[in-house]
Amino acid sequence: MRKVFLFAAAAALAFTSILPAEAAQNRPGQCADFFGCLFNGRHRGLEPPGGYAPQAQPQVASQSPDQPVLSGLSRRETVEWTDTKYKPGTIIVRTPERALYYVQGDGTALKYAVGVGREGFQWSGTSKVAAKAEWPGWTPPAEMIAREAKKGHIIPPHMDGGPGNPLGARAMYLGGRMYRIHGTNNEASIGGEVSSGCIRMMNADVIDLYDRVKIGAKVIVLQ
Repeated sequence: MRKVFLFAAAAALAFTSILPAEAAQNRPGQCADFFGCLFNGRHRGLEPPGGYAPQAQPQVASQSPDQPVLSGLSRRETVEWTDTKYKPGTIIVRTPERALYYVQGDGTALKYAVGVGREGFQWSGTSKVAAKAEWPGWTPPAEMIAREAKKGHIIPPHMDGGPGNPLGARAMYLGGRMYRIHGTNNEASIGGEVSSGCIRMMNADVIDLYDRVKIGAKVIVLQ
């Protein structure tokens, strides 16, 4: 079978390279068609320093007949949290740890494994959740469409949410919407340095976080 390698980079979304479709068919969490694989990257640093904590029991994500079947896997756990300078409802991303914390206010936080920006695209600072979307669509930047067209890769001006969409099941848009916390159609990338600044989560985990987070919630990204 002919192997196709794609390269996509966008200010808020892209991965570094594309796995061949025949390999994706045999790896959990990866897809097997052009658009489904658009954001499936060969990633560095799959495990965060110190490795993963024991994986939580699989959580079944909400679905309907017109939605893709999710793996149901979760990397969520409840951990002790004694840092009182962060108010309940705050989201804290620790980039070197590849972890996102949601402060609960009872001395605990929910810890989720995430994918973070690749080298040169990581950032730090404070933002807030400006908008939320279920099964979000994707509108690639014009410069990305033009760049990929020169390589022979035709990218549509818009993709509706669904099985082949790289934003996965949910998206939480930060500040001016340049960056997102979102799901993925490549769950095998979680724990890697894979994006151009977005924070990526397992679909079951992003649904769980989405249901907890309110518009206006503070988001702190630490390097």
